Amino acid sequence: MAFSHYLNIDGVEMPLPASYDLSLSDVEADSSGETEAGTTQRDIVRSGVVKISVSFQVSPAWLKKLSLMRAKPKLTVAFFNTDTMIRETREMYIDSFKTSLAHDTSKKGLWKVSFDLNEY
Repeated sequence: MAFSHYLNIDGVEMPLPASYDLSLSDVEADSSGETEAGTTQRDIVRSGVVKISVSFQVSPAWLKKLSLMRAKPKLTVAFFNTDTMIRETREMYIDSFKTSLAHDTSKKGLWKVSFDLNEY
């Protein structure tokens, strides 16, 4: 049985992630908030903004690829949407990029890489 690819960044299929956490949020207008009567008013200007927190355990070659992607200002990301259960594509950027050595090997180590993909 073949595994599903969760992420494709700029045409590159990513390895199977160690963790994959997708969240959807709404963007509210400045007019949102509490009214004089004490009720909450939400003026949603954009719904379903995607944020994906992901981590991988990768080789030094993949660490280099991911580091180069981090430097790009805009990425085309095809991702598995857990809300709709289909693959969708959005423009995103990488934030909170973190690397740590998972295991020392004779081939420059196994690296744990984690980051957030935020939709524009």
